[in-house]
Amino acid sequence: MAGAIASRMSFSSLKRKQPKTFTVRIATMDAEMEFSCEVKKQILDEKIYCPPEASVLLASYAVQAKYGDYDPNVHKRGFLAQEELLPKRVINLYQMTPEMWEERITAWYAEHRGRARDEAEMEYLKIAQDLEMYGVNYFAIKNKKGTELLLGVDALGLHIYDPDNRLTPKISFPWNEIRNISYSDKEFTIKPLDKKIDVFKFNSSKLRVNKLILQLCIGNHDLFMRRRKADSLEVQQMKAQAREEKARKQMERQRLAREKQMREEAERTRDELERRLMQLKEEATMANEALMRSEETADLLAEKAQITEEEAKLLAQKAAEAEQEMQRIKATAIRTEEEKRLMEQKVLEAEMLALKMAEESERRAKEADQLKQDLQEARESERRAKQKLLEITSKSSYTQSMNSSTTPLPTDLPSFNLINESLSFDFKDTDMKRLSMEIEKEKVEYMEKSKHLQEQLNELKTEIEALKLKERETALDILHSENTSRGNSKHNTIKKLTLQSTKSRVAFFEEL
Repeated sequence: MAGAIASRMSFSSLKRKQPKTFTVRIATMDAEMEFSCEVKKQILDEKIYCPPEASVLLASYAVQAKYGDYDPNVHKRGFLAQEELLPKRVINLYQMTPEMWEERITAWYAEHRGRARDEAEMEYLKIAQDLEMYGVNYFAIKNKKGTELLLGVDALGLHIYDPDNRLTPKISFPWNEIRNISYSDKEFTIKPLDKKIDVFKFNSSKLRVNKLILQLCIGNHDLFMRRRKADSLEVQQMKAQAREEKARKQMERQRLAREKQMREEAERTRDELERRLMQLKEEATMANEALMRSEETADLLAEKAQITEEEAKLLAQKAAEAEQEMQRIKATAIRTEEEKRLMEQKVLEAEMLALKMAEESERRAKEADQLKQDLQEARESERRAKQKLLEITSKSSYTQSMNSSTTPLPTDLPSFNLINESLSFDFKDTDMKRLSMEIEKEKVEYMEKSKHLQEQLNELKTEIEALKLKERETALDILHSENTSRGNSKHNTIKKLTLQSTKSRVAFFEEL
């Protein structure tokens, strides 16, 4: 009796709390971040089982939400050293250093370039919702035979689990197959949509557990129905506003991306101009050095030409003196034959000396002419070097003016009925068949979208499989590996179970 009174009180309070209309609210950024952080905490605390490859992918989205786009100049090796991104179970399961984990997280992090923080958090939640234990509330129950089982309540329906396996349900009842849920004291009753099928019952440990189970069922079924109803005018307006806001943010991101690209191009142009300026400066320095060497060479050649010219003059003077001496000797006649012979010998020697001095003078004159020609060529080389220096100087001033002109660019609610002094909850069955079709359609579309993601996860799993320490695998790791080898996932497992008739599932539950 006390249980029935408590049930009525709980029913009344629940009924008062139900809103008459459903209003869609756009969650604020802080609320979204808080929810994302709560899911992340449950995964890191291992309250939600997450396989290793999915843990790495989730970590990359968490990094994108916190740090923004990947920049190799900023996000250098070791920048994730102080971050808690992976469950300890995953870290201990592989012979991998923190640097190896960071390398794999960073590889996926770099692929998320261009995603805003809210987009990265939404992708994180989309991946997390595919985890087998995500959003499931577990309760210890017993069937008629007294077999200990677990009841799982989530957004998809009710699931029966073995106590040792919280990943794969034995039986599933989607919300569109359930007509009524009620409890009396510790006994909980579920009526299928097909009225020809008998109800199935289970017992919980405490009355307050039944109240909590009923509240969760009401809430999840209500959300299940709301998601499949036609949107009200208010909801349509709010969705239109949300689409406009999303389009505005997309345009803003595109504008920022264009500005960033223009800034990067301007920086590359500036760097190129600076490099060109340095090159011109080097060329100017080399031209100055060449000019100085040319001037020094010209001075040396001029000095050498002057010396050679003086030597030629001196030799010419000596030749003239020798000629005079010869004339004087000829004028002085020696009377005796011996003196005449000696004189002729001296004259011959003087002529030979004069001839040699004339040849030397001619050679010196030619050398002087050659030095003058070399000097002329050196001066011409000097003139060309000066002209090239002027050209380089004019180019440098043009480059500096171009560099200075480049300025940096700117960065209908369910009904409740009291039956036999117990609390019950009836689900409307007017459009359950339509809902079943919509659910199947949504699942097919979702599986198509997740195909590419699954390929990425399988690639990483294959890469790190050789480093796994088999002796450190937990029971959930082994169960997940078995499910994966059989091709089972959260959604297709529930789909296979729901392909069975409701009657056979009820009978199977009673026989457990």
